[in-house]
Amino acid sequence: MENEFQDGKEQVIQAWYMDDSEEDQRLPHHREPKEFIPLAKLSELGVVSWNLNADNWEKDENLKKIREARGYSYVDICDVCPEKLPNYEAKLKNFFEEHLHTDEEIRYCLEGSGYFDVRDQNEQWIRIAVKKGGMIVLPAGMYHRFTLDSDNYIKAMRLFVGEPIWTPYNRPHDHLPARKEYVDKIINRGGNQTVEAR
Repeated sequence: MENEFQDGKEQVIQAWYMDDSEEDQRLPHHREPKEFIPLAKLSELGVVSWNLNADNWEKDENLKKIREARGYSYVDICDVCPEKLPNYEAKLKNFFEEHLHTDEEIRYCLEGSGYFDVRDQNEQWIRIAVKKGGMIVLPAGMYHRFTLDSDNYIKAMRLFVGEPIWTPYNRPHDHLPARKEYVDKIINRGGNQTVEAR
């Protein structure tokens, strides 16, 4: 399933190494010169992604296939923007704290755009820009963070296996089994391992 629905993915998902600037988190934070990363590099880190038809998500057979194959039984939709998210600035700061989850984080961008930042094997930040149609899965145990871009809007579908558990564990939480499993499968083996959905 990870290799399906890849046509045009580079139009809705891009990745690059971030600079160390403390400027607004919503800026692209490219290095100079820019260092784009092939999406295969994200796969090595356990990140799975697809390009789907966000205009027809309610009837999309491809989304249905992914949900069935990976066991995504729970779905909700949230708008992240100043007008619709209470305590917007505080919540955006919370999302941007480096953290992990004990389950996958699955997001499908239905409208707008945003950034998911993840660490590579050498602890360098990679910024993943996700636009309308991009669906991304961050594996359990992977340190990451999220922010909107300067457009300040994303409408995202959140998917989950079973009942949702939204608990973020801010870094450091290296003792958690999900983190140990991620480090063992991905970091210590140099990537190229798909983390199974749980």
